[in-house]
Formats: sequence, C-alpha cells, structure tokens
Amino acid sequence: MRWLWGWLVDWSSLPELGVGIGYREPFLGELFDCRSSIEFLEVTADHYFEPIDSKEAELDLLATNFPLIPHGLAMSLGSAEGLDESYLKLYSELVDRLKPAWCSEHISFSRAGGIDIGHLTPVPKTDAALGVLHDNIARLQDSIQVPLILENITDTIRYPTESYDGADFLCKLCDQNQVGLLLDVTNLFINSQNQRFDPVEFLRRLPADRIIQLHFVGGFIENGVWVDSHSGATQEPIWELIEQVLGLAAVKGMILERDENLPALRELTPELEHARAIVQRVQRAS
Repeated sequence: MRWLWGWLVDWSSLPELGVGIGYREPFLGELFDCRSSIEFLEVTADHYFEPIDSKEAELDLLATNFPLIPHGLAMSLGSAEGLDESYLKLYSELVDRLKPAWCSEHISFSRAGGIDIGHLTPVPKTDAALGVLHDNIARLQDSIQVPLILENITDTIRYPTESYDGADFLCKLCDQNQVGLLLDVTNLFINSQNQRFDPVEFLRRLPADRIIQLHFVGGFIENGVWVDSHSGATQEPIWELIEQVLGLAAVKGMILERDENLPALRELTPELEHARAIVQRVQRAS
C-alpha cells in the first residue's frame, strides 16, 4: 500500500538543524573538541549497514550527541529495473533506528541491467526517467516514515534525447512526488560553469519551499573543466551562490562535504563558521 503520510509533508515545519558536516571516521578523535561549531551531522547510510560492533558503537555515540541525517549512496532511484530490495531494507532499517528529521538520496542511477556501475550517473531529463523515479521514490517512501529529500548531482553525461533542462526537471520531479531538495550548491555551480548557464536564474525557477538542505565544498578546474572533487576549501563564487540560495529559500540545514585531502577537523571549522555567518547576514537583511 502506498505510504500516504509522505504526501502530507509540511516542509515549513521541519526543524532547523543549522550548519554541520558530513561525518567521516577520521573526524571522530576531534569531533567533541569542535562541538561548538557543529550543529548536526550527515552520516553516509551505507557505512552502517553491516553489523560490525565498532560501527554500531560509533553510530550510537554520534546519535547520542548530535542530530543525524542519513544520506544514501546506492539506492539508484533512476534504475529502470526498480530498487534493490536488500539495499532498501538496510536503508529503511537505519532510518527507522535513527528517526531523523529527514533522510536523503541522489537523483541518479548507479545500477543498470543488474550491474553496479560504481558511481553516481545522471538520469536523462525525460518523461520516461521521471516515471521511473516516481515509481522508485514511491517504493522507498513505502518503507520509511520520515520526509525524503533528493540531491542534484553533476551532469557528467548529457543525453541527446532530453526534454527538459536541469531546473525544469527538478520542478517536474517535485510536482510529481512529495520530495524535498538537497541542493548541492557546489554541483549547481560546477554544472553552470561547464554548461554555461546562469546559476541564479536556475535557482529562481526552483520551488523554494522544497529546498530543505544544502551541500557545499570546493572543486577544481582540470583542462578547463570544473570537477566535483570534494577535496578543497569552498571557493568564493560558491559562497556567493549559497547566499543567493539562502535569500530565496528557508533552508533547514547546511552540510560541508569533504572526502579527499582530509585535514584535521579543526581546520574545517572556519568554513562552518563562514556558512553560519552568511545565514545570520541573510536573516538580518530579511
């Protein structure tokens, strides 16, 4: 039976979680020393699927001290063959255990024809892809009891048969499904640079009430192309775009993602404070 509660989400009533960081295991030793800068954590759901005692204890420690948001990597919502039931079960059990304010996944596919591709792949921006997403989102929502938000990824592949541009596709996705957006501002910036479009104009076309959470981190340019590397400090144009987003939407949480070239956690807290300062500046201006 379709999970009907999901169609009645009051997005404005979700709690404001503030500014946090994507948790990575090397951060654990410093996490509590930096507690004043971190209001919540995003945890990679897939890292806690295996019944390993040390990971169980780690998750319990994190959940006791921080609000946690589980973020999935391999649900593959864009897979035409449907969801992997074993993955869905593990994900939904973790969500039920944490009872988060919301949970998240990607607008992508990572599995096709029963083969694990190994990375997040853009879905074609077509009505057929929207139909696949709708069916898979409904199946996921049948299995969880919290709101679902979905993340835009970098468009590393462009399909010749696409019917929509990026903004229209996200609008259609939100129109057809009761989902919020996890707006990766870095991915939006990178796509705008590589595809030569105005990211602010793109933002203004999105349903502002569905923009629930943000991701941000730095990228780099290689051979004239911006790369989403999760490996460096957030650059000024991305900070400027974050401020534009915050001026348009009542964002509930912002997460700094860092996966490569991991420094000591204390070296990342200035970025968290910078994000918090932007939030405060926008709030004062409004």
